[in-house]
Amino acid sequence: MITIRGARTHNLKNISLTIPDNQITVITGVSGSGKSSLAFDTLFAEGQRRYLDALSLSARQWLDQLPRPDVDWISGLRPAIALTQQTLNASPVRRSAR
Repeated sequence: MITIRGARTHNLKNISLTIPDNQITVITGVSGSGKSSLAFDTLFAEGQRRYLDALSLSARQWLDQLPRPDVDWISGLRPAIALTQQTLNASPVRRSAR
């Protein structure tokens, strides 16, 4: 499980939460509630930073050091994590047959 304590990135106000393992987890909320800040600017940023820290020193010399997200503590996060953001269109566009 991934545990986050004291996330304050962008509009997150000292958020703490636990995300269970082996389950699909969906982050929902109104616009401006911090969904992207939590998923991309906190979890993805820390996972990417940990991945780069795991590389050899010679590989890291060519890469920029990533700043830590503004969070007190994250545990259970593996060094590489992949997230995507997809916008779903509520009204699909129909194409006419030719």
